[in-house]
Amino acid sequence: MPVCAQGLGLLLPPLLLLLLLSLPATGLDPVLCFTQYEESSGTCKGLLGEGVRVEDCCLNAAYAFQVPGTKLCQACRSPRWSSWSAWAPCSVTCTEGSQLRHRRCIEMGGWSDWGPWEPCSVTCSKGTRTRRRKCDHPTPKCGGRCPGEAHESEACDTEKACPIHGAWAAWGSWGPCSGSCHSRAQVPKETRSRTCSAPEPSKQPPGKPCSGSAYEQRSCAGLPPCPVAGGWGPWGPVSPCSVTCGMGQTTEQRKCDHPAPQHGGPFCAGVTTRTHICNTAVHCPVNGEWEPWGQWSTCSRRGIKHISCEEIQGQQTRSRSCKGRKFEGQRCAGEQQAIRHCYNIQNCRWKGSWSEWSTWGLCTPPCGPKPNRSRQRLCVAPLPKFSTTLTTVEGQDEKNVTFWGRPAVLCEELQGQKVMVEEKRPCLHVPPCKDPEDMKL
Repeated sequence: MPVCAQGLGLLLPPLLLLLLLSLPATGLDPVLCFTQYEESSGTCKGLLGEGVRVEDCCLNAAYAFQVPGTKLCQACRSPRWSSWSAWAPCSVTCTEGSQLRHRRCIEMGGWSDWGPWEPCSVTCSKGTRTRRRKCDHPTPKCGGRCPGEAHESEACDTEKACPIHGAWAAWGSWGPCSGSCHSRAQVPKETRSRTCSAPEPSKQPPGKPCSGSAYEQRSCAGLPPCPVAGGWGPWGPVSPCSVTCGMGQTTEQRKCDHPAPQHGGPFCAGVTTRTHICNTAVHCPVNGEWEPWGQWSTCSRRGIKHISCEEIQGQQTRSRSCKGRKFEGQRCAGEQQAIRHCYNIQNCRWKGSWSEWSTWGLCTPPCGPKPNRSRQRLCVAPLPKFSTTLTTVEGQDEKNVTFWGRPAVLCEELQGQKVMVEEKRPCLHVPPCKDPEDMKL
């Protein structure tokens, strides 16, 4: 029975990301400030407030901000790759296919200034006109794009009337009653209206006006006796700022007791609590993070010049750096240097044998025209039967000893090769290179 490509291990490598460069926001431009940046979806969470300067919001590197009028969320920290998405379904339901996954860089391109307005779409009455801008300030990298539209339209008036006769638009909904309760002094009414705008009669040349009334009234039914509505008291004292670094909030509260609602009167309209942004003007601590480990040093032993290919234990070291610590943040936890025991097998000439074929690798390139995948057979030799443990001090735990280096393995020639034999074959049913977000449109 034919099986899908995933069953054969034919997974495509990660899709090369479309790098999105964010719109430039100067420190003087007010933005919306958020307390969280959700990396998996690229959205802002936890609105702190609006009308905030970017540098004030980003006193806390964990915060994010959004330029008013856009849907793009921008993280305060430096740009970084998002997590890989899940693998997409197989491209076919039988035989061999391919799968894709993707990630994106959290930054975007920027728009140029708007170009001049194009001519109006009509030669009389009212129409629309359009202006355009280019995504080149800066130009997006890695196939990215600018958020928003490359063109916008607005109404325009040629100031030349077309000969149009007026017609009534549909009646609007009934408006609010002129009173919320009835009394002897008044009988509340409700009104609805319509406009002579479907279309509006022209003036030059003159069009015929609509006939009939533009307004209609009726008495309100089922109103209760007039109640006493509640009224707000004064705002209470302002609470302390909610944070000790970066930006936070303060609150004020009030009560609906000036007067309190009576006889079924409505409660006060509005909120009992309001918040304000507070700025400590203090940077929040940024903890240090370990950089990746460096390469292991050459396996050697002090006092012995050559230990290669012998059962003589040596040592190797590697180190890493703690980066990014600022504003009294925590130092990196753990060791900066690692040491291990080793045997040096670099360039040791041993007789080897050919391995079995490896599994088929991922497709290269991952999408687009004519990707290939490959498998290999390698000339390998078994490791020598040296002791793989070491006891440095009697009574303490044993320590492992590893092999370091690449031996010069000798195999009989296979298909004209002495080190590696490789086979390649084309990938089947490979999908086109498209951003998953674009494919949803």
